[in-house]
Amino acid sequence: MKERSNFTSKLGFVLAAAGSAVGLGNIWRFPYLAAKYGGGIFLLVYLILAVTFGFTIMLTEVALGRKTKLSAVEAFHKLDKNFGFIGYITCAVPIIIFPYYCVIGGWVVKYLTVYITGAGTSASQDGFFGSFISKPVEPVVWLSVFIFLTAAVVFLGVEKGIEKVSKWMMPILAVLSVAIAVYGLTIPGALDGVIYYIKPDFSRFSPTTVLAALGQLFYSMSLAMGIMITYGSYMKKQDNLEASVRQIELFDTAIAFIAGLMIIPAVFAFSGGDESILQAGPTLMFVTLPKVFNSMKIGTIIGVLFFVLVLFAALTSAISLMETIVSIFQDKLKWNRHVLCLIVMVFAIIVGIPSSLGFGIWDQVKIIGMSILDFFDFLSNSVIMPIVALATCLFVGFIIKPSAIVDEVKESSEFKSQKWYTVMIKWIAPICIIAILISSVLSALGYMSI
Repeated sequence: MKERSNFTSKLGFVLAAAGSAVGLGNIWRFPYLAAKYGGGIFLLVYLILAVTFGFTIMLTEVALGRKTKLSAVEAFHKLDKNFGFIGYITCAVPIIIFPYYCVIGGWVVKYLTVYITGAGTSASQDGFFGSFISKPVEPVVWLSVFIFLTAAVVFLGVEKGIEKVSKWMMPILAVLSVAIAVYGLTIPGALDGVIYYIKPDFSRFSPTTVLAALGQLFYSMSLAMGIMITYGSYMKKQDNLEASVRQIELFDTAIAFIAGLMIIPAVFAFSGGDESILQAGPTLMFVTLPKVFNSMKIGTIIGVLFFVLVLFAALTSAISLMETIVSIFQDKLKWNRHVLCLIVMVFAIIVGIPSSLGFGIWDQVKIIGMSILDFFDFLSNSVIMPIVALATCLFVGFIIKPSAIVDEVKESSEFKSQKWYTVMIKWIAPICIIAILISSVLSALGYMSI
């Protein structure tokens, strides 16, 4: 049997896993949620949940991968044959997400091209984004370009592709984030946005703030997608598991925080403090920010740097999604990695086309009132991911027992958070996940606002 690939170093694992976690959810979703749910109070709640709930789920998934040396679909089966079905549910998540995520990745490539060619002013015009995404062919071309870039890295493998690319892409992403954030803070009026963003207003705290922050953790940390199990399976036994997860968490949370500093103060200043502008959701990045860049003296340069940053973030997450799919089928079918890469690439283009056309010639097609892309997003992120996370918690908490994870962590170091982890995985995390699942479904059905 061919020996499984490994990351060559702990740093390689941490940067690759952090790259998976740092994606479009950090760059656009985190800032607009922070704005919508009270700025500083949302940030505080998120940070508390990240070091408790987020740490618990991520540590569990990485440990499951390292313990079994298998991808998600086989890992659960190896530990208990009666619960192998959890792996199959898990593998559905990246398969659903990857194609539509690449649609948005294609939009990022388009905008980067626009700014590189000096046409940033046109991107700031009303109707530019809507006109672009409604076209039948051009968005599909950019979708294909983005998928090709992703596949090229996965094709090279774990050491030569994912690890090597992550080692130079992630530091650049971090430096660009800080540079753009610092520049944005020089804009007149930006300081008020900073205060709104970092100062907790406890009068704005509510249960929906907690639920929104919990939901963001899934997006932000690549949880319940099989990704961390897959990456954990490439981790060496001697690498400190607990410390590695803490470092991934720190990197991911820091980028999310800096993304808020990049966007919220600048948009806050541009809009004169109008919070409704910040709550534009997906269009914040593609409609509002180009207007902000256009109002800056060096807006074209900032626009280029910003969309390079976003492209790197989108690529690192897309790479992890594709690698997870390839790894699942490689473990199951024992096929050649290169053949599987080509199959997954073609699959993603074909399945991604309906999500793209859902904003154009198929915009009349609605599934429970949602566009095709929004439905896939709801199905994967709001339904299947919480179910996977809940099943994982129950599986570890009551079937193989927390001691199985504790023993794996102790293979490489003492487990400082052992007692807290056990309580979280058995009781607190499942309750939180059930709350997320119920609130997400009720929100989609129009019974509550989240």
